[in-house]
Amino acid sequence: MYTDEDLNLAVDKGVFTGSSVTEFRALISSVNNSPSVDEENFRLINGFNDVFVVIACSLLLFSSLWVLNSSVNNDSVGLLVFTILSWLLSEFFVRKRRMALPAIALLLSFVGGVFALSISSFETVSEFSFIVASGVSTIAAYLHWVRFKVPITVAVGTAAIVGCLVLLTVNNFPDAADRLLVVVFLCGLISFLFAMYWDSSDTSRITRKSDVAFWLHLLSAPLIIHPIFSGLGVLEGNESLMSIVVVVALYLLMTTVSIAIDRRAFMVSSLVYVLYALSSLFEKFGGVGYSFALTGVFIGGGLLLLSAYWHRVRGQLVSKLPELVRNYIPEIKICKIDQLA
Repeated sequence: MYTDEDLNLAVDKGVFTGSSVTEFRALISSVNNSPSVDEENFRLINGFNDVFVVIACSLLLFSSLWVLNSSVNNDSVGLLVFTILSWLLSEFFVRKRRMALPAIALLLSFVGGVFALSISSFETVSEFSFIVASGVSTIAAYLHWVRFKVPITVAVGTAAIVGCLVLLTVNNFPDAADRLLVVVFLCGLISFLFAMYWDSSDTSRITRKSDVAFWLHLLSAPLIIHPIFSGLGVLEGNESLMSIVVVVALYLLMTTVSIAIDRRAFMVSSLVYVLYALSSLFEKFGGVGYSFALTGVFIGGGLLLLSAYWHRVRGQLVSKLPELVRNYIPEIKICKIDQLA
């Protein structure tokens, strides 16, 4: 499987001409009846060999950790070897072989190893140790990004920063739950703006920047919606008709934003909260035993209908946005199905 970034590399190396690649993309778009910019592509797996390598790497990493922890009376030694091995494996499978799934797995093992190693360096585990570990993990994610440029790395580093800020809030204001929710909400908004920065840098979505934005959108939506749901008491089982109205209105707003920026990931990553809230509403006010399934029918049907008319709905929505906003989002490209509809 070849990505847009692979095609761009082929153009840079003189294998293909820029015009031939453009014509190829147009051909694939017409065959699929969907513009390539709208496919929201991201590299996750190149083939089953990716799965094979991830399994082999996992066996090596965790077996080495277990052997060293059993033979050496110091957990830090095993974690240090675990972290170093994760980096060395990345040098071959990520930097040289450019394998997608191993890149994600080895990134997570490296940053996770750094986090656990930082925790183990303290004699006693405390909030301060977690704060330090989160900060060190952020630096580790940055170094990994500089070396390997794995798209999910930016989201992982952002998540580490969010964790550090949350822990600092808990440490300084242990009894102020409201402040914690505000911090998480603000982190979600900043993560969304950060994602839009990467998205606006590649509105054609043919480079690594689009993949970076994809993972950041997946991170930002739960950070935005979780504090609101918690503040309404939905996650604690204190549903009311008004709170459910707010939940539905919020999700409709997020859906509108998703359509405008052409990012389904932003909408889908918060879907579990809406499913939980609506199923709780059906169960509380309707007494329906299969409330979750009933909610799935409504939500699933609505999402499928939206998917079928995504281009047309987006065209109507984006045409009403200011030109300044349209310059930072993908352009509207109507596919053949929408033209015939």
